[in-house]
Amino acid sequence: MDSPQALVVMARDVFERQFDAARVARLRRLARVPDPVFADDLDDPAVAGRLAAVDVLLTGWGAPRLDAALLDRMPRLRAMLHCAGSVRPQVTEEFWKRGIRATSAAEANAVPVAEFTFAAIIFAGKKAPFIAADRSTHADHGLHITRYGELSNLGRTIGVVGFSRVGRRVVDLVQQLGDVTCLVADPFADPAEVRASGATPVALDELLPRVDVLSLHAPELPATRHLIDAPRLAALRTHATLINTARGSLVDTAALERECASGRLNAILDVTDPEPLPHDSVLLRLPNVLVTPHLAGSLGSELKRMTDAALDELERFAGGRPFRAEVMRDDLLLSA
Repeated sequence: MDSPQALVVMARDVFERQFDAARVARLRRLARVPDPVFADDLDDPAVAGRLAAVDVLLTGWGAPRLDAALLDRMPRLRAMLHCAGSVRPQVTEEFWKRGIRATSAAEANAVPVAEFTFAAIIFAGKKAPFIAADRSTHADHGLHITRYGELSNLGRTIGVVGFSRVGRRVVDLVQQLGDVTCLVADPFADPAEVRASGATPVALDELLPRVDVLSLHAPELPATRHLIDAPRLAALRTHATLINTARGSLVDTAALERECASGRLNAILDVTDPEPLPHDSVLLRLPNVLVTPHLAGSLGSELKRMTDAALDELERFAGGRPFRAEVMRDDLLLSA
């Protein structure tokens, strides 16, 4: 099979973070890549004339939506290899109609999200972020601090909503805790697979009153908006901690504000709705809420793990082998 002609399409700052000299060199070994290697604007004369010959796009954050007009300019395009998570912002109905294939580096991106979530679960058990933010507790020994709930990671019940790429990894990581019970709520997951992972499949409304920590890993879809609403927050145990490293829209923010302001629930939020929160949001002022600015996903050197995943797919494509992480049109009905 002839080497495919490839072009990297993403924002300039993303390209600079994701493609160092070694990865550009690997890209050139796997495909024909005339200069410039990347574009952040497909109307740029430096690349516009090349589009008709492009077989493969390597895309990332900042890549354009591949609509009919743009695809008409790339009649040879056979595959889009996404160097990030969800392909949803790039693909269109026209993309699928033309039989173009897509892959995603979502599995690689799941690694740091799961690691961050596991760290958040450990901190939630000891209530460390909340105690650190509450200056009134600093003169006390941990034995005497009770306002945020019991300080322990032994015998905890962890609830995972969404047996997704990240959710599966979180289930695996929490097995390291002593005497842990892990419950999974996901109506689309195979119960046998959930059990094989060491967790117990349960309905969401059965899970909520049983958990010490509720960790969200469901996709952002119309059906999941405010999945965790006021009644479901009210069903959680007093002093339970809600962790959200998925999407802010999964939670009713106003209801969460009320529960956290009362001191009944704690929260660790890497995503919010809206994002970012307005500066007068009560969630930013409460000691029992830790808000981080979307840190869980791939950052720094972690970004290159996603580049490597996309280049691995390019190697398979160039060698006529099956993709490992192909995204099908119907996958987007249930995933991000």
